[in-house]
Amino acid sequence: MRFIFPMFIMSILILASCNIQSSSEIGKLNQAKQTVLTSKNMPAEDFIPHDITIVSAGDSLTEGVGDSTNRGGYIPYLKEKLEDDKGISDAHFYNFGVKGNRSDQLLKRLDSNKIKTAIGEADIVIVTIGGNDMMKVVHENFSSLNLKAFQKQNQLFKDNLDDTLVKIRKENPSSLVVLVGLYNPFFTWFANINEINEIVDEWNTESKEILEKYPNTFFVEIDDLFQKNAEDLLFRDYFHPNDKGYELIAGRVYDKLKEEALTKLSERFYTVGNGEN
Repeated sequence: MRFIFPMFIMSILILASCNIQSSSEIGKLNQAKQTVLTSKNMPAEDFIPHDITIVSAGDSLTEGVGDSTNRGGYIPYLKEKLEDDKGISDAHFYNFGVKGNRSDQLLKRLDSNKIKTAIGEADIVIVTIGGNDMMKVVHENFSSLNLKAFQKQNQLFKDNLDDTLVKIRKENPSSLVVLVGLYNPFFTWFANINEINEIVDEWNTESKEILEKYPNTFFVEIDDLFQKNAEDLLFRDYFHPNDKGYELIAGRVYDKLKEEALTKLSERFYTVGNGEN
């Protein structure tokens, strides 16, 4: 009988030891499980293809003036590229381009309930604007074109662009916003005025600075495309892009989206998905 108590104590110690080891192992298992779950929060970009909604707003580059197919300028080319991406199943576009629109006119159209609703549901908003602001200067100062006239209009353009971004963000704080830069379409009319290229560069640079004030905004440079091959990329009006020009613009927009924006979009889809499960 005198051995029963010591043996009982020993049994308790063995069981306690087993329990401590089990708890340690369980902790390791839980830690491993959490690590696995964390790694699953961000699957590969093409893990689950998803639909995206894109609003295109702006001027004739969005409407597609110069596009022989009448399908909407750069949009069909961009749609094809996006839907070839393994992470995207369907890209749904809403085209709100109006030829001749200046930045002040686009700003007013953003008050339309139809556009506001579309922006509110968009994953990406792509804007083309500014070309007609520059054309306004040319029309009003054709016989005495000077840098000062462009600078005055540029200030108005910058204010309107800033207000445009404010309105887009008001309707959709989380959408990705892409601004397509300006190119110089005046080379056939003012080939001897080198300052035109400098003016386009200045407007593009200041547009980038405005975008930097807002999160999830992206600038697409296209001016260099038209500097190299302008005669081959412009429509017969020598102002708007032709089919090839629109295709190259779509390529630049897609490259920018693929490089930066689509990654952010994928993170958002997967984060939402994990939060709902």
